Amino acid sequence: MTDSTQGLSGDWDLDPQHTRIGFSARHAMITTVRGAFNEVAGHVHADLEEMANSSVEITLQVASVDTRTADRDTHLRSADFLDVETYPEITFVSSRVEEVDDAAFLVTGDLTIRDVTQTVSVPIALTGVQRDAFGVLRAGFEGSRKINRRDFGLEWNMPLDTGGVLVSERVTLEFEISAIRREDEPAS
Repeated sequence: MTDSTQGLSGDWDLDPQHTRIGFSARHAMITTVRGAFNEVAGHVHADLEEMANSSVEITLQVASVDTRTADRDTHLRSADFLDVETYPEITFVSSRVEEVDDAAFLVTGDLTIRDVTQTVSVPIALTGVQRDAFGVLRAGFEGSRKINRRDFGLEWNMPLDTGGVLVSERVTLEFEISAIRREDEPAS
């Protein structure tokens, strides 16, 4: 355990008001479209003495997808993409958490989108552990990982007249997480 990971061991819940789990993809081969899921829940168990005991679980409500464009969000919720009626959640459940450097982790686990599960590894950096203005202990994490959306059954696309396709196959998953130490959660 290093000074930068001091205080990290324990149970943490994602703070959905201060967490962004999003994505970005190329649109029409020339611009990047970004979106996020507004309803996120998750838990982190950090055991820096015995990393094999550490775990991460995250659940995203698909209906909460938000790209700041209503028509695009409706299309993403449809059967062409995420099919919220059939698959209302995206989940990630870790199988291994490794500390690969000071305050840097590799979180490997099962990502399930549209009932298709693939093992992915996500590099995550601990951005800090700090008490906020209300005395609540928070931990911040950031990371990203590219995936191929077709690996999860997200096949829809349109060819462009000039070549290429409307939506890139490669999608970058983006994680900006604020977690609250479980015993420090504010009373509701």
